[in-house]
Amino acid sequence: MKGKIYQIIKRILDIVFSILGIIIFLPFLPIIAILIKLDSKGNIFFIHERVGKNGKEIKIIKFRTMYNNSDEIFKNMTECKKKEYYENYKIKDDERITKAGKILRKYYIDELPQLINVLKGDMSIIGPRPVIYEETLKYKENRSKFLSVKPGITGYWQVNAYENMSYNERIKQELFYVENLSFILDVKIFFKTIKKIFTNI
Repeated sequence: MKGKIYQIIKRILDIVFSILGIIIFLPFLPIIAILIKLDSKGNIFFIHERVGKNGKEIKIIKFRTMYNNSDEIFKNMTECKKKEYYENYKIKDDERITKAGKILRKYYIDELPQLINVLKGDMSIIGPRPVIYEETLKYKENRSKFLSVKPGITGYWQVNAYENMSYNERIKQELFYVENLSFILDVKIFFKTIKKIFTNI
């Protein structure tokens, strides 16, 4: 189901699930907002520019999980941690993340505002992780292939990631999804995501 039928069904499901998700989680917004505000100064939401389908610039919305001075904190990190970031675009024991942010990330709550991105059509519920421009360069000759689908809130890499996974392995997993697009694969990823969330509880 790589053709128009798959795309149409996926878009319909994206709209339905994003609307339902927004309705379900809207009552919890005040609690999440208070948790973020009590923990550190700054906005409730964090908006960041990423690369979407076919290289389109998109602005994704997340609950803020880092301190306002995260750039300054990064500058004062050890060279080892900076190297880790530039290699994998994430840092183990990242001191930029707030206490509330750790909770929000653990249960994927920080991703919920991206349902708005899905509703707008910039993202899908399921797809490759939305990345910054520099990350797309790591895909080299497969860059266009990687960017041929919409990024997702959850995806094949997220549900299959393991500790200390290299970025090259992540690339392989993201490309596997793009090369094997199907409704069945999306359903498997969806239920694996649910299982992963409940495993963290």
